[in-house]
Amino acid sequence: MTGSDIDTALEQFYADLAKSKLQPLWPQSMDLMPRAPTPAAVPWLWRWETLKPLAQRAGELITIARGGDRRVLSLANPGLDGKPFASPTLWGAVQYLNAGESAPAHRHSPGAIRFVLEGSGVWTTINGDACDMAPGDLVLTPNWTWHDHNSGSDAPMIWFDGLDIPLVSMLDAMFFENYPDELLQPVEGQHNRSQRLYGAPGLLPLGTPDPGRRHSPLLVYRWADTDASLSGLLEERGDPMVTIEFVDPTTSRPALPTMGCHMHRLRPAQRTASVRRTGSSVWVVYSGSGSTVMDGQRFDWSAGDMLVVPSWVAVDHTAHEPSDLFSINDAPVLQALGLYREESLAASQPITAVFS
Repeated sequence: MTGSDIDTALEQFYADLAKSKLQPLWPQSMDLMPRAPTPAAVPWLWRWETLKPLAQRAGELITIARGGDRRVLSLANPGLDGKPFASPTLWGAVQYLNAGESAPAHRHSPGAIRFVLEGSGVWTTINGDACDMAPGDLVLTPNWTWHDHNSGSDAPMIWFDGLDIPLVSMLDAMFFENYPDELLQPVEGQHNRSQRLYGAPGLLPLGTPDPGRRHSPLLVYRWADTDASLSGLLEERGDPMVTIEFVDPTTSRPALPTMGCHMHRLRPAQRTASVRRTGSSVWVVYSGSGSTVMDGQRFDWSAGDMLVVPSWVAVDHTAHEPSDLFSINDAPVLQALGLYREESLAASQPITAVFS
């Protein structure tokens, strides 16, 4: 065949493939399998000075009847085409509950966490267990558990929501159900049942844990315990940053099967090593101030700010004062699938741009 004949045959061949809903691999093999991850999500920071006033305005304008039963402002990564996702696998948001409000119960296939930023006198009921909430507390609402939020306070509460909604949606495994008649579920016994049973360090009820349970039986992790653990770890280690993981106390596995939850404490004026990891993470500044460098871009942060670190982006942190940051990540999923990888870079990355 002449060159012209080959071109004509190829044109017809590709047309026949397209008509048959087939695509050849060879023109796009590097697009499908690049040498390293090329995330669509971009490094980004949302400022508390913007988030809180907008959440307060939502509290004034959006009543329970207008959708305020879940008064949530979602972090929308600019690289994800307008989707309300912080990363392709993680949802991050701020939720605002007015004084005296109750948000009716529902359940869904995505798992969720609540990390409290401000307020008191609120409890989340999870499958009948009313868990009191206070700043710095982590509350779990695992996959397919009934949960509602209730305020007995004369002031509002605001917390960070972390969910695996994008992952569950991508897997076409989304289910949602309102509690019957869209009411609150009954509270079984006194508040904080899971904490009484599983919240004492190193102590567990005698007996075999439920072998079918995939999440921690402890539903609320108290700030006092988190703070004490971080303080002890910082005394023992001289690293610029120490990290603890919230785990199932009966198995030491991640508290939720699809999201890792970590708390970090940074020493001031010490830059951490630069590391990149597969998978993404969302960070919430609980206290302090500092900066994070992601692939050469510096993001200056202070209390309440929220950041997203996309997959395989080199990241390091420097605190200007003692600082605590909470984070969620999708590492448990990648580890379960054998896809997790991390790499420490030889030196902290240079800064090429500053976003302050």
